[in-house]
Amino acid sequence: MRRNIANKIAIVCLVAVVASGCKARKMVSAPVATNAPVVVDNSKANTIAAIKSRQLTFNTFSGKADADLNIDNDNKSVSMNIRIAKGKQIWVSVSINILASIEVGRALITPDSIKLMNKVEGVYIKKPFSYIHAYTGKQVNYTTVESLLTGNAVPELLSMDADLQKTDNNITLSGKLQQLLYKMIFNPDMKVSQLNLSDNAQQQAMQVTNSKFVLVDGRTLPSQINIASTLKEKKISINLEYSKIDLDRVLDYPFNIPESYKPAN
Repeated sequence: MRRNIANKIAIVCLVAVVASGCKARKMVSAPVATNAPVVVDNSKANTIAAIKSRQLTFNTFSGKADADLNIDNDNKSVSMNIRIAKGKQIWVSVSINILASIEVGRALITPDSIKLMNKVEGVYIKKPFSYIHAYTGKQVNYTTVESLLTGNAVPELLSMDADLQKTDNNITLSGKLQQLLYKMIFNPDMKVSQLNLSDNAQQQAMQVTNSKFVLVDGRTLPSQINIASTLKEKKISINLEYSKIDLDRVLDYPFNIPESYKPAN
């Protein structure tokens, strides 16, 4: 196991790298979302309002996923448990499967901080949220990470300043946020199917593709999320596929650093 596994766990968790007591369900048996196209007024304001109304709403999100991770051509296959208390915290457990499932790391992300445990090396990281900017660029905030993990549109990009185009049954919003160029493509159900971000000055680019949309408790979300990101010389991709999702269950977010753990270098 390489010594930089703590940083790799950080990337998985952060780029990657949702009625109390609701029974867990396997996504393979969940109905595929086949909603008819949402009909809206042609005005930009009403179209954006309709898109916002179709975003996934939840108080808590819980998902189990398999993920293929590639960091600078170093491939890893991991399992992830992701729990989210909307607007408050994201908890992630990362495991690898050898002869049995072994938890190798854990993360707790809040709007202000990032905490990571490398359970293989017995080390930890405690950083302000800005630590993520070493991998993603300065425009990314806590809400951005929540949005990527649940297939939602990044709220700041649903702007009246965006250019709106309608082709066939898809809608495209594109524009510029500070130095960040963006393009979001929405499918006929007003869900994000693709997000492209680029910042030439920072040599940053990211593409997010959402697919295999399913219904969970009457709410539509993608069960497969593919993220490819470059920042200068760093190249990261993660193909994440949820096998189970729960919405609005009572969750816990255990994160206790043992006294024997040392700060990571």
